[in-house]
Amino acid sequence: MRTDTPRGTLPAREHLLAAAADLPVLDVVIPVYNEEADLERCVLRLHDHLARTFPYGFRITIADNASTDRTPEVAAWLDSAIAEVRSYRLEEKGRGRALRTVWSHSDAPVLAYMDVDLSTDLNALLPLVAPLISGHSDLAIGSRLARSSRVVRGPKREFISRAYNLILKSSLAARFSDAQCGFKAIRREVAERLLPMVEDTGWFFDTELLVLAERAGLRIHEVPVDWVDDPDSTVHIVSTATEDLRGVWRVGRALAVGALPLDRLARPFGDDPRDRQLSGVPGGLARQLVGFCVVGALSTLLYLLLYSLFRAGVGPQVANAGALLVSAVANTAANRRLTFGVRGRERAVQHQAQGLVVFGIGLALTSGSLAALDAAATGTSHSTELAVLIAANLAATVLRFLLFRAWVFPDRRDAAAAGESGTGESGTGESGTARPVTDRSPHPYRSPHAYPSQHAYDTADFRAGEAADRTSDVTTQLRVVPQDNDQRNAR
Repeated sequence: MRTDTPRGTLPAREHLLAAAADLPVLDVVIPVYNEEADLERCVLRLHDHLARTFPYGFRITIADNASTDRTPEVAAWLDSAIAEVRSYRLEEKGRGRALRTVWSHSDAPVLAYMDVDLSTDLNALLPLVAPLISGHSDLAIGSRLARSSRVVRGPKREFISRAYNLILKSSLAARFSDAQCGFKAIRREVAERLLPMVEDTGWFFDTELLVLAERAGLRIHEVPVDWVDDPDSTVHIVSTATEDLRGVWRVGRALAVGALPLDRLARPFGDDPRDRQLSGVPGGLARQLVGFCVVGALSTLLYLLLYSLFRAGVGPQVANAGALLVSAVANTAANRRLTFGVRGRERAVQHQAQGLVVFGIGLALTSGSLAALDAAATGTSHSTELAVLIAANLAATVLRFLLFRAWVFPDRRDAAAAGESGTGESGTGESGTARPVTDRSPHPYRSPHAYPSQHAYDTADFRAGEAADRTSDVTTQLRVVPQDNDQRNAR
């Protein structure tokens, strides 16, 4: 699982302004493999729909996944005949690989893709991308499982689709309703950060993208779609399902061990009202108090249970120390993730060490209470011991929250501001969370069509070190369909 996502937070979402028609706002990618029969019909229909209904400039990009039939020739003809159509030729198969390649090199601020069979009604395209253009959402997906969706397909595919989404909900806690619908869109600056973290290059690609985006706290918009199954689909259900299940296991394991740096994407845009500095209102205090109380209540129950178990075999001091140690480690881990929103393994050991210091203070309070109880009266009952420990733990809890908030998990914005005032550079603050980056220079578009040559570019290596790529596995060789340069300039 990759962790080399570019550092720095994402810029604030803003409404995309209307621009000249030759500056595309939307780039719709159509991945194809041996689709000579449907490609021309699909592109012409999509182009006609966008020309009539889409109020911004657009581009249609054909991503050929190493087709062996006449698909490259059809794509070349469409590329030369229609100004808004481009074509890419990849020498390796994989829908995810195609999307990664084209999206990584597109200059459009909104990136989308759809299946070549056009099973999804095109009237859903504008509602799909509108929340991304307006700045409301980060990703958008079409859903065939929404209540208002109208879907025509056989029982086999219906069962597989619903079973797969049930697996995602139960294993990865996914809240989006339809992971497999070939009708999705994403803002480019979000794609630049997420693509390096996505490992799959096949059918599981967009599912992995959605899971990571959701876990990072990005906003996903769902659009009910009308969808008619393509009976001639070339997707191999068994092999695809097997690869998807492997992907679910891989992503679930990475999330469980904290191997993904999702903290670099958490609450990234700066337009969350919870991120605003309001005089007299400590940022996030109410939410943190609620989370801390819930975690504290569960930790107290765990502590009392462990104390009762340990007390059966050892003395009260040893039982108290053992129960408090175990519950303190669990309490620190839970507060780190749930209360203060720290993700990933960065500084996890340091946080646990600081938590043990806080544990020592709590141990002193509770042990001192037991010692005082033993000095005041002999032969006290177990229920009296528990009552004294509860009172001591309440006092320790208040102190623990204050220490957690001010020392162990300080406010990330304050730490970032302190770091910026000290260095004046972009990087990470004292809390380990990346500070906002204000540079919003446009993403360079290195379209192979811009090169003045009439010959095909047989090999164009994508280098992981390029600023726009940031993708260690885009080593596929890309060949561009031949294009007459004079004809291109004449458009």
